[in-house]
Amino acid sequence: MSKASAAKTSAEAREDAPLRQADIAAGTLVLRKRNAAGVVLPNKQRVNIFLDGAVIEHFKAKAGDRGYQTLINEALKQAIQAESLESVIRKTIREELRRL
Repeated sequence: MSKASAAKTSAEAREDAPLRQADIAAGTLVLRKRNAAGVVLPNKQRVNIFLDGAVIEHFKAKAGDRGYQTLINEALKQAIQAESLESVIRKTIREELRRL
């Protein structure tokens, strides 16, 4: 159904390969960034989403020099961690209540 077998994955693609419009259009491009020491940073994937103007303005006002997209990414990661933590706490409470 899909052409996934014909498309290069991010692991197969060379880091120095030129950026192709086809990769961008297909959504198969995974950016590999390096820090100042040359260490490869975690993979990031380009997405397009629509957010409320108030959300964007909030993060832009809060961001300062960092960049608002970085703050949005951090907020999403924190939400995932909080959801996971909540699940662990609920499970622990249920186990303790069963022992009573």
